[in-house]
Amino acid sequence: MVGNMKSATENRKPYSGLTRSLVIAIDVGTTFSGVSYAILEPGEIPKIHGVTRFPGQEHVAGNSKIPSVVYYDKHGKMMVAGAEADTTTAQSQAEDEGWIKTELFKLRLRPRTMQLNMNGMRLGPLPRRKTAVHVFGDFLAYLYRCTRNFIIDTHGNGAALWNAVETNIQFVLSHPNGWEGAQQTKMRRSAIYGGLIPDTNEGKARIRFVTEGEASLHACVLNGLAADVLSNPSKHGFLIADAGGGTLDISAYAIRGTLPLVMEEVAPPDCIFAGSVFVSRRAREFLEEKLKSSKYGTPAALDHITQRFDETTKRLFRDRKDLQFIPFGSPLDKDLAVGIRGGQLKLTGNEVANLFEPSVDAAVNAIKAQIEASHGIIRSVFLVGGYAASPWLFNQLQERLAPLHVTVSRPDTQTSKAVADGAIGFYCDHHVSARMSKFMYGVEFLRELNPQDPDHVARKERLCELPSGPKLLPDAFDCILNRSVRVKESTVFTRKYCTELTSLSMLSVFEVEIWCYRGGNVVPKWIDRQADDFSTLCVVRADLSPLSSSAEPKPGKNGKTYWTIVFSVEIHFGLTEFKARIKWVDGVRTALDIFCRF
Repeated sequence: MVGNMKSATENRKPYSGLTRSLVIAIDVGTTFSGVSYAILEPGEIPKIHGVTRFPGQEHVAGNSKIPSVVYYDKHGKMMVAGAEADTTTAQSQAEDEGWIKTELFKLRLRPRTMQLNMNGMRLGPLPRRKTAVHVFGDFLAYLYRCTRNFIIDTHGNGAALWNAVETNIQFVLSHPNGWEGAQQTKMRRSAIYGGLIPDTNEGKARIRFVTEGEASLHACVLNGLAADVLSNPSKHGFLIADAGGGTLDISAYAIRGTLPLVMEEVAPPDCIFAGSVFVSRRAREFLEEKLKSSKYGTPAALDHITQRFDETTKRLFRDRKDLQFIPFGSPLDKDLAVGIRGGQLKLTGNEVANLFEPSVDAAVNAIKAQIEASHGIIRSVFLVGGYAASPWLFNQLQERLAPLHVTVSRPDTQTSKAVADGAIGFYCDHHVSARMSKFMYGVEFLRELNPQDPDHVARKERLCELPSGPKLLPDAFDCILNRSVRVKESTVFTRKYCTELTSLSMLSVFEVEIWCYRGGNVVPKWIDRQADDFSTLCVVRADLSPLSSSAEPKPGKNGKTYWTIVFSVEIHFGLTEFKARIKWVDGVRTALDIFCRF
């Protein structure tokens, strides 16, 4: 194993920049968060460090994660966050002064297309005048301050080091596999609001994004991921299943080269809400029903018992045949009618297994679908993330995936900081050379009317006529990039289009909408603007007025003059961030507009 860990660092190239720099990876998790960083010295191989000391955790040596919790006062001012919010002092002050506890705020950033089933339970209210972007930004600012203090305190000459790099720090933010451009935009706005970067193009360029699945892959590599897989790369692929507080992120890879290590996605990544927080939410609901006739059925008592379930029973549960106990009180706490004796609540193994079942079942189904999508080359599943520590989840996955001849293992990594470490690995090492497109991407175009096609006839009232004469139907979908296409980072998908304009003034505000279709493998003929399967990914705007001097006027069918404009739409997909742009030719020279970044 040690040899393998060495090879992971040997794979890393020395930093090629000319000046000292700093990269900080911030992993804001649904329930817990962590930060890692690397000081980039020209010509040296970067070394990954973790922030292992946070305010409110001074008594714990080397703890590298804090709760994703923020307290606000009545006016929406942040009072405490992270481990400090967990102290009894903060909690009693919060009660006395009416502070608002904000947790699970990451779930509020989810895409509209990802349904969140909270079993009737709601996310708590946001503080006054704050959106999820603001809360996320406040928490980023808090983690950034903690990181700054940690670096200044722990590195020799720390203050001078920080001052030298402060204005050009690179950030890597990790997010679930299911997050898309719109969520990346919100996270970038949060980083600006939290003061990590200025609101300029240069500032925004200092933020990189990585999916939690890909960050976890890099973390596994850093920790000598299953030495046999790396030392014996066959045609077999493997899955990284990152089970966290909110989401289960599943990514499928195959090794394409070992020196340097190169991997490719072999199926579009998946993301489902099946994290450990949903087990806790079901437990709260179950306990409310079980204890409703008892004096332990008050909201405060239920909160306390659920928290103790989280800390003990949920983490340790491994066998449905064993009785389970939630230790929550003193030896004097007793209510035999509901199974409480000596400060412990007794549950059957089946009752606890049922609390896990929806999340376990969803995980198994998602992993099976991913194995299918990768055409059966998957032979191993590596379970990582905080929820991976659950013996029950691990054993159930092993048991239920065994018929598919897939082995499930837990790489020996410190799960709490794996994503943040892996995000630095992603920034420095870039092991993934190709990714799979998750959806279809394209643009709207005008399709020529075919009077023999009933589908066309049904749309006849939308018919429009170009100045040059042809009768065309709007809302046709032209797919530029299909689903499940293997895309290298350098690949560009491009299509050429032609449009007719009756006024050259339209050139200055020329725009093209990029559409995303999530509805399966068959390319749709038409864009259905009302359907959930279709959404606008971004709008690329360009000022094409330089073309007005070279565009030739032509006489139209009705005597009106028109101009033909030819342009291309380019999609750059192989990066962890989607980009699109319009390309056009102005006389002899090619002019490009800026990328449409979310």
